[in-house]
Amino acid sequence: MTNETTSEPAAPRQSPEAIVATSVLRRSRSRWRIAAFLALAVAVLAMVGRFAIEQAAGGSDTIARVNIDGTIATDPARLKVLSDLGEDDHVKAVIVAINSPGGTTAGGEELYEALSALREKKPVVAVIKELGASAAYMTAIASDRIFARRLSIVGSIGVLYQNVDAGKLMETIGVSMEKVATGPLKAEPDFTGPIKPEVRASLESLVGDSFNWFVDIVAERRGLTRPQTLALADGRIVTGRQGIENKLIDAIGGEAEAIAWLQDERNVPAKLPVQSRYPLPDQGFGWFGKLIGSQARSALGLNPTGPIVLDGLVSLWQVGPAS
Repeated sequence: MTNETTSEPAAPRQSPEAIVATSVLRRSRSRWRIAAFLALAVAVLAMVGRFAIEQAAGGSDTIARVNIDGTIATDPARLKVLSDLGEDDHVKAVIVAINSPGGTTAGGEELYEALSALREKKPVVAVIKELGASAAYMTAIASDRIFARRLSIVGSIGVLYQNVDAGKLMETIGVSMEKVATGPLKAEPDFTGPIKPEVRASLESLVGDSFNWFVDIVAERRGLTRPQTLALADGRIVTGRQGIENKLIDAIGGEAEAIAWLQDERNVPAKLPVQSRYPLPDQGFGWFGKLIGSQARSALGLNPTGPIVLDGLVSLWQVGPAS
């Protein structure tokens, strides 16, 4: 009689490369779990923080601050904030803090209309910091009173349509473009050549219509005649001191002077806290969108942190190309 022993078949031995790959995979999974946990924690903390801010803002009287920084464009989130401020009985006044060279004419118009509606419900004061030009100045005139520093830059009343003529460059590198359009003004002006006379006439009409509206609201809000406004509407920029002389702004000062005016002239209670209501705080993943945006801009050869140059109909004072 023989004793037979049975045993489990031996597991196949892994190669050193497989062992290393398995170890790397496990470490990678651990890192992703930690990253996911941290992202979730940040999101929860951001939501809790925002909830706390909203609760604090909703529970006591305050002065709201709306920051308008950088290039202006239309913004549904900003519109909702301004609308909500108008309905919030705890908000006794609104300070619009401006530091912007302007932006799209539609963005400036949107801000002007929204702030005009808000002004009908409670006092609105504009404070221009370093810069409040073009569409940013359009924003400022919607307020009850405009403050600026003596050496702030204001004005630049005007509209422009800019287009690049790269025809000679295309010819030099041997590239030609053809197109089929439904009309002579479709997809014009074309960057492959100079602006044609009929296209220029159409664009001048477009720019002129926007400019006339801009001039009209400046004259109305600043108490100027149309000839007086037109004399200032050649695109010039002025300092805050010059702005007082030509009635583009009301007074020299910043946020402290604006608050004092609200107390003295609009009976806003003293010592109210000032709370920033716009821009809205990140929801926890705002950094991710900014990261993706900067990576995409870098891939296109653009400055990942600087402003994108606007194309089309704008009300913008430009210092030069983005650096």
